Amino acid sequence: MLIIVAVVGVPRLGAAETVAILSSDTLTSTRRAISGAQSTLTAMRSDVQFIKVQLQNDSAGFAQQIDSIRAASPDIILTVGTTATRVAKENFPSTPIVFSSVMYPVISGFVESLERPGNHVTGASLDIPIDIQFAKFRQIIPDMKRVGVLYTTNTASLIPAARVVAANMGLELTAVEVNGPRDLPRALDSLVAEVDGLWSLADPILFSPQSTKYILLNSLRRGLPLMGFSRNVVESGALFALDFDYKAIGRQAGSLVNDIFNGASPARLAVTTPDIIWFHYNEKTAGHLQVSIPPDLIAIAKEVYR
Repeated sequence: MLIIVAVVGVPRLGAAETVAILSSDTLTSTRRAISGAQSTLTAMRSDVQFIKVQLQNDSAGFAQQIDSIRAASPDIILTVGTTATRVAKENFPSTPIVFSSVMYPVISGFVESLERPGNHVTGASLDIPIDIQFAKFRQIIPDMKRVGVLYTTNTASLIPAARVVAANMGLELTAVEVNGPRDLPRALDSLVAEVDGLWSLADPILFSPQSTKYILLNSLRRGLPLMGFSRNVVESGALFALDFDYKAIGRQAGSLVNDIFNGASPARLAVTTPDIIWFHYNEKTAGHLQVSIPPDLIAIAKEVYR
């Protein structure tokens, strides 16, 4: 049974196990994550019921939605995306929360670490492990020894761990902080002469539309392979990127919800990382850089941009 919560109270659905699903948009990625979570849970638990809530922007409607969720008293809250997760954590401090489709949940303050989330929140992140990212980069650029990355204060905490991963793989990571839009040319110039490839982080402060265009154009002009953080960046000109299946992310979140229903504590359920990873590359960029994409990667490419 599916119940849509708008701005009115919804009664608790008997004694059935109840999951409130919070989202903040109707994007395809959000709908796929919800579908994956629901299909997994209904396959595992025949009596689970769902309360779906798309959060409203106006303050009055939002407050009534929060009251409606409290009145429904769900056993677990499943969130999709950063905004919904933040709302859930701020408003439901004692209800187990499982998030999905969240990038960098540690930076966002949702969990203490991926391995030991702590408190009442865990979930399925969009964080593709760094060693997998570097391994694919090296597969495409076999002679790569030095990797460069630009970052801001927003993603600074990711750099120390990335350096360790790089060193363990025989790579040297050179990280340069960008202190603002005017600092970008200086930061990129300092990397070009030192590295064999440029790795990117999903940093909304750094990768504004204008800055993204600048980084793409100048990395191409200088013959520097750029690994994007999404297929959209590849479509715009990055050499390649690894991406994820949002429905699979939803399935991972659904499995975590099931674990909690079975008695597991969210604090001790490790945050998952994508178990299905897609490869995207830009054929035109590869030709410009005179880079040959390995045949085994071409064979599994989800999207090829030309």
